[in-house]
Amino acid sequence: MEPVIVQRSDHTLSRQNISPEALKVLYGLKEADYVAYIAGGGVRDLLLGRTPKDFDVVTDATPNELRRIFRNCRLIGRRFRLAHVFFGRDKIIEVATFRANMPPEPSDPSDFPESSDTSDSSDEPAQPGQFESHHHVRRDDGMIVRDNLFGTPEEDALRRDFTINALFYNIRDYSVIDYVGGLEDLQKRVIRFIGDPGVRCVEDPVRMIRAVRFAAMLDFDFEPATSAAIREHHANLALANRSRLYEEVQKLFFCKAAQQAYELLREFGLFGMLFPELGSWLGPSTGTPECLRISQALKQVDEWRQAGREVSPALLFALMFGGMHEARAGELTEQGQHKGLALHSVTMEHFGGLTERVQVPKTVRYRTAEILASQPRLTADGGRRARPLATRDFFPEAVAYLEFMVRLTGDHRAALEQAQAIEWDPRQSRYGDDGDQRRRPRRRRRGPPASGQS
Repeated sequence: MEPVIVQRSDHTLSRQNISPEALKVLYGLKEADYVAYIAGGGVRDLLLGRTPKDFDVVTDATPNELRRIFRNCRLIGRRFRLAHVFFGRDKIIEVATFRANMPPEPSDPSDFPESSDTSDSSDEPAQPGQFESHHHVRRDDGMIVRDNLFGTPEEDALRRDFTINALFYNIRDYSVIDYVGGLEDLQKRVIRFIGDPGVRCVEDPVRMIRAVRFAAMLDFDFEPATSAAIREHHANLALANRSRLYEEVQKLFFCKAAQQAYELLREFGLFGMLFPELGSWLGPSTGTPECLRISQALKQVDEWRQAGREVSPALLFALMFGGMHEARAGELTEQGQHKGLALHSVTMEHFGGLTERVQVPKTVRYRTAEILASQPRLTADGGRRARPLATRDFFPEAVAYLEFMVRLTGDHRAALEQAQAIEWDPRQSRYGDDGDQRRRPRRRRRGPPASGQS
């Protein structure tokens, strides 16, 4: 396949907008006589006039060759073998070798491809019901669980998820390379799977969440076959890795278009697959007060993020789940249970079931429960009982939750003003040390003297 190559004079992408660290990696590969491209979202965002979050580099150098080129390099990954090139403590450029699509399943074991670099293959064994080669494992249901076969730039582009994410920027001549029609889809502002949309959804169900994120974040429409495949295969999301789903949920709702992402998730049936209990509680209608509350909560998240205000995962979940948890806690308080304890109890119970679908870390679960459980105390007596909470690490998030509720309902405005006037002075942390506080080293307890010793 001959790619569309757009020369430097015919596109708007400039090296001035590429990070110095990414340029060092690109030029390092070029000087070592390897092919080096910027790939994926970095090219997409620069062509759209957006500021990329990061830059990913692809090359024909293998992971072990990358380790020899860059001393500040570490190889990571099992399903995808990648190189991380470090600059300082907090700057990383991710570098991947061009990869190929899954080969047809061989009928004879002797047909497995030979590996030219066996050190890069995973030592994780295939499970029953999986097709295994030196670099690939595909389950019987079509999901790829390992994929590490090197390929060409064309093969690498064709194996990516969406056309708009398969564009390359060539550092050698500063051209943009397009094998899949991504430039045309950028102009049309559409999200389109590369290849058969149904197969792409089955191979990796998380791609459906990514499709929603890009559509919401970029304000793009879905190409008809892509939207039809997501509707047909949305239930496959239940097969996705729970930890990956947690990571994608964070990206989805922190992309500064969380409200639009929520509406799309509901439209495609994906919201109920991510959050089964909440989806059942909301029901199929999208115009109920419960649904509108979640939409307003995510709009608030967008506004805070756009203003540069931090929103933690725990605060996000408190805002999303708060309506359901408050309703359930109300039933317990009618039976005589303290409202704060009831909120903590129903929150932890909900997370206990949710972790079967989305692997929310234990620290986030407890912190979400504390944000919600603190609300009765924050609002009691006009906020005059809130001061002791200022020593707790979750206090700012609890006040932020109250701020949203005041905007939503108009109630407890005086309590909010009282809480906002309190200086946060964290002294207790269930999740680690606070600030300069350091744990004292434990003194080793002496055991009884050994036999024969005095």
